[in-house]
Amino acid sequence: MSITQQYLLDTYRARLLDEAAPPAPGTHDWQVVREFRDHRQFRAVIAGRPVHGRIRQALVRRLHAWPRSTW
Repeated sequence: MSITQQYLLDTYRARLLDEAAPPAPGTHDWQVVREFRDHRQFRAVIAGRPVHGRIRQALVRRLHAWPRSTW
């Protein structure tokens, strides 16, 4: 059963039982992404790591660790 079919079935059941319809699929996707980001930032603070710029710092360390070529 696809997500759309499940949504239609849930909407039908809610209408039969006079309940509120469930949210459409994808309605809260961005909220989930924001909460995941906030949770990662929280875990970084608790672990004593910097919250912002971790990827850039790792790339800079890699870049400076490579031996320079002599062309």
